[in-house]
Amino acid sequence: MPEPAPSADSGLLPQGSNPYLCLVSDTLHHECGIALIRLLKPLSYYHEKYGTAQYGIRKLYLLMEKQHNRGQDGAGVVNIKLDTDPGDEYIYRYRSIQKNAIAQIFRHIQSHFDKVAHMDKRLLDNPHWLKKNVPYAGELFLGHLRYGTFGGNSVETCHPFLRQNNWKTRNLAVAGNFNMTNVDELFNYLVALGQHPREKSDTITVMENIGHFLDEEIDALYYQYKEKGINKEKATALISENLDVAHILRRSSRDWDGGYAMTGIIGHGDAFVLRDPAGIRPAFFYHDDEVAVVASERPVIQTVFNVPADEIEEVKPGHAIVVKKNGKVMDEEIREPVRRRSCSFERIYFSRGSDAEIYRERKELGRLLCPSVLEAVDHDLENTVFSFIPNTAEVAFYGMIEGMAAHLQKIKKQRILDLGNSPDTAQLDKILAMKPRVEKIAIKDIKLRTFITNDNDRGDMVEHVYDITYGTVRPGVDNLVVIDDSIVRGTTLKNSIIRMLDRLSPKKIIIVSSAPQIRYPDCYGIDMAKIGDLIAFRAAVSLLESENSEQLLEEVLALCMAQLEMGISEMKNHVRRVYEPFSADQISARIAELVRPSDCRAELQIIYQNLDNLHQACPGHLGDWYFSGDYPTPGGNRVVSRAFVNFMQGLNQRAY
Repeated sequence: MPEPAPSADSGLLPQGSNPYLCLVSDTLHHECGIALIRLLKPLSYYHEKYGTAQYGIRKLYLLMEKQHNRGQDGAGVVNIKLDTDPGDEYIYRYRSIQKNAIAQIFRHIQSHFDKVAHMDKRLLDNPHWLKKNVPYAGELFLGHLRYGTFGGNSVETCHPFLRQNNWKTRNLAVAGNFNMTNVDELFNYLVALGQHPREKSDTITVMENIGHFLDEEIDALYYQYKEKGINKEKATALISENLDVAHILRRSSRDWDGGYAMTGIIGHGDAFVLRDPAGIRPAFFYHDDEVAVVASERPVIQTVFNVPADEIEEVKPGHAIVVKKNGKVMDEEIREPVRRRSCSFERIYFSRGSDAEIYRERKELGRLLCPSVLEAVDHDLENTVFSFIPNTAEVAFYGMIEGMAAHLQKIKKQRILDLGNSPDTAQLDKILAMKPRVEKIAIKDIKLRTFITNDNDRGDMVEHVYDITYGTVRPGVDNLVVIDDSIVRGTTLKNSIIRMLDRLSPKKIIIVSSAPQIRYPDCYGIDMAKIGDLIAFRAAVSLLESENSEQLLEEVLALCMAQLEMGISEMKNHVRRVYEPFSADQISARIAELVRPSDCRAELQIIYQNLDNLHQACPGHLGDWYFSGDYPTPGGNRVVSRAFVNFMQGLNQRAY
């Protein structure tokens, strides 16, 4: 099926353009969002019950808009109509990279219904006519929100991707939240089969990989029916009924190395979502007698369909949820699950904090930082102000303040006891009034339009991304504690946030990260592929240089280069050796030196969460490879080796 007319994907930004300067503390591109809806009843059912045949479209819009945090580079939608007559269009796709891509997509979809209303409004109450005549008036929807980790940002890079054919069962649309570490091997496998893929990207490669085994499954079924004397038309119908989607996914995903929540729909009406064996990427599922729904986040389904959390299932690692065209829903094991390594960054930062579990976990991350913060301010809470930057750190901030309040409660209790049986009222009032000092220190300004293209000249613009609240800190007296969800590269800390906080003239600035030190590159969907960009790595290298121990870097380089010639299963993470000579506190102290602006007057300290506390706060989500170097798949060790080699050789390029 051809893409819409050229004007449909209009409004493109120039390649590489960045019309707005929108910096928070080391903003990451990450984690795409998926949304799948299968209506299990005829359109007439929804028209009668909910007053509209556009029920599925409206629910898809809400699912995507509620996951807007997961993708702002672009978005796309595919719709399939079931049981159409030959000659009638049944697959529709629309993608956009406009600034408000979701709204633009659904305006395009709605425009088809608006034309009907203009022609004869009564037709909107005729579901059968709408399905026959209006695009997107179907039963199966797949939506995607894109955050590209690399490559250009064009409509062609937006999911869903389509593999087209004149046979319904050979049409395939895929969209996913995923990244594969072994795209080269998967690509070469397709070439060895005699294919000529038009592009080497993980999405195209995975789609063609699934498509190859889809074709083989269809061919096998066809020849079975042919031997039984069944004609082609009837065979096609039988293939649609008996296509074994789980078998196709087992064969196609056998050699995948990566983190993935992969969704797909087949032209005749089967649909699936497949999750990686370690459960790296999230996926949630809900179904009743009206709908089957998949999304990247649980509270999105809760809100859009008004269902309790306990009725929404997490897709099991290594499993696929398959929704057959006849409406049957199956949970199939596709690959044997391994040790669960769900991405902890989802809990710290990426996912919406409206999930009940994530909200509790983020508060706990903040609370667990209290002992380190108290030590940093010498337990002087009377002269300490607490705040947070950016907004994603707000929930951890609440947890930290609750922890400080609990600490003060113990102090107040003891001081009251020390007053004896006849306490002085003024002293008692002073004790009871003790509480953590909380202020809104920074206010995010509107997105400043950047007119300066030279990076060397943009410092002043960057510094003004936030407005400061004056009068909240007593100059030279108060400590200022600011919590962030993570510190990745440190550039915004140095160029903007610390300078901004220093204008208040605090005695000491303490930047607190609710995440541990990010020491290793990611290769499963987060935009952290260059190890030299990571401030923790640069700090370790700086410490080695200050101790004249650069030879260790050469030793690690030799090990990494040697193992890049090995089989992937034999590789180890030798880059861990770079950090071994130093404690986490030593690295944090050096980070503070590296991010401290030359004109900063206040004392500066950086505090990070530790790994034990992370696991205590998020016990069901132990994927911590970017902190620990313990990668969940063999491909991770190859990526970290390649990233280190690139750094040592001065190559400013991605490791995968």
